[in-house]
Amino acid sequence: MRIMSLILASILWTIAPLHGQDTFSMVAIDTVTGEVGSAGASCVDLTTISGLTDHFLGELFPGKGAINTQAYYVPANQINARNRMNAGDTPGEIIDWVTENDVSNQPQLRQYGIVALVNGSPQAAAHTGASTDDYKNHITGSHYSIQGNILLGQEVLDSMESRFLNAEGSLACRLMAAMQGANMVGADTRCASNGTSSLFAFVKVAQPGDDFGNPSFVRSVRTKANAGIEPIDSLQVIFDNTVDCGTVSLSPPAPDHGHLHLFPNPVHDQLTVQVSGTEIHTAEIRDLTGRLLTSAFFTGQCELDMSPFQKGMLFLSVRSNMHQVTKKIIKE
Repeated sequence: MRIMSLILASILWTIAPLHGQDTFSMVAIDTVTGEVGSAGASCVDLTTISGLTDHFLGELFPGKGAINTQAYYVPANQINARNRMNAGDTPGEIIDWVTENDVSNQPQLRQYGIVALVNGSPQAAAHTGASTDDYKNHITGSHYSIQGNILLGQEVLDSMESRFLNAEGSLACRLMAAMQGANMVGADTRCASNGTSSLFAFVKVAQPGDDFGNPSFVRSVRTKANAGIEPIDSLQVIFDNTVDCGTVSLSPPAPDHGHLHLFPNPVHDQLTVQVSGTEIHTAEIRDLTGRLLTSAFFTGQCELDMSPFQKGMLFLSVRSNMHQVTKKIIKE
């Protein structure tokens, strides 16, 4: 009889929803580096729940994509979404499948954010169920999805998007910036009385060569209810102790490869790229989505016309047969 009770308890845990998790979150792809990432936070006291990591709602598929599963979270729905990603479905197809096949036939309670590389190009899709707790909404770009429920308002999502798009550095840096965009009292309205945005927060990123379930970068914080500690601020401290957001270099040049010089930066019309040595190099300018804007083959020096491009952050990749370096370019 006791064995049957334990089995029943296990089944109930498998299908029972965790109310409202995750409240605000993001998934994104860096098409330059191939990184995939997830970040999120919620006003749920994980110190009272055993067996869960601070980042269990985000799943990263190295070199492929990312899925955040939230709002009346059910593990079986997360598993189904994972299986569809592994089967090669696009983000939109995964959304369609998991909403049509919700394990308790309640897709109106769920929220998903999904990104994936499809034939080398990023795609994003999201679902916000009509019965998810207000305020709820999602925002998708070509390479990211931001979603939230039980929110203070649309300003939480808009601020996250703005911080992400205007941040510099690696994907981890930009996801951390997005989390700071939601660093406002009551971002998750349940935490207004706590004087914080949430009770736990996380950022994690997988490199293309990582194993599923073991991303190379994970930073997270959980706090107790009524402690009055802002988890996003605590996460930022941990993050800053281990991450330098001042550079986006993929692989530094070898000693005999010479130095890369580019000027002016910020640039208005013409960018000069110089590399010492006699190797043939390729220079490529890409936008935040990884879309190729212009390219050139050169030895020693080349001039790139930047005048047609919109203002904002772009990436310059310079590579030879042996090395590649990527730098941030600010187009004025």
